[in-house]
Amino acid sequence: MARILSGKEVAEALSIRLAERVRTLDEKGVKPTLAILRVGERPDDLAYERGAVKRCEKLGVAVKKLTLSADCTQTELMEAVQSVNGAADIHGLLMLRPLPKTLNEQAACDALLPEKDVDCITGGSLARVFTGKGAGYPPCTAQACMELLDHYGCDLDGKRVTVVGRSLVIGKPVAMLLLARNATVTTCHTHTKDLAEECRRAEILIVAAGKAGAVDGACVAPGQTVIDVGIHVDADGSMHGDADFVSVEPIVAAITPVPGGVGTVTSTVLAGHVIEAAAKAAGVKWDD
Repeated sequence: MARILSGKEVAEALSIRLAERVRTLDEKGVKPTLAILRVGERPDDLAYERGAVKRCEKLGVAVKKLTLSADCTQTELMEAVQSVNGAADIHGLLMLRPLPKTLNEQAACDALLPEKDVDCITGGSLARVFTGKGAGYPPCTAQACMELLDHYGCDLDGKRVTVVGRSLVIGKPVAMLLLARNATVTTCHTHTKDLAEECRRAEILIVAAGKAGAVDGACVAPGQTVIDVGIHVDADGSMHGDADFVSVEPIVAAITPVPGGVGTVTSTVLAGHVIEAAAKAAGVKWDD
């Protein structure tokens, strides 16, 4: 039976440190504030928004909601982003995506100031992920994977890590974060030949394929640690990951659950980015 890598435990440990930082900022008259920009009423957007708001408020991070109708114009969207850029009391923006296809999502992302980009939607933030230099922050989900591995004592130095998925949201950024920690990284995708064999070679397997059940028991080996990034909701409301938990869990050494794994940590990482952005804007530096 695999060790279950609970995201709740990681989030609670992170929250203790973040709460102390919020108290430090409060003493200096700084209130970390996140703006959430949502277009329309997509159920998954609403669910993510609720989770982000709940976590932020628990940590003392204020939230301002910017809501546009699903048929809003590009001008309205750009004005909303620019309003965040111009607000000294807003330290970060979470723009819920994907946006309706009638809108130019990339233009809206590019318009955001990198220092307020707390979820890596700008080119400046991506540049920092790939080069280690510049403003902005890694994607929250990619960093959440790293926080989980660190919390549970997974030494990455020299380890063979396979990442299934190559998106700019998770796959490529998490591969860069792993490389920065001296892991030996293999990135797999839809054109990878013999995906199962590539996965079985890994000591750590990060599944971010965006497809339910993309990795099953034939793709894993004893002793592995599996980080499942996927979240898929069935018609009955049940949730599943990119890994087939039923067939994978009995084989591997450790695995994150869905729900209760990576997603639980992601909102805490988001709040942490806002807190860090507020500190930078105020010129506050931490001792650690």
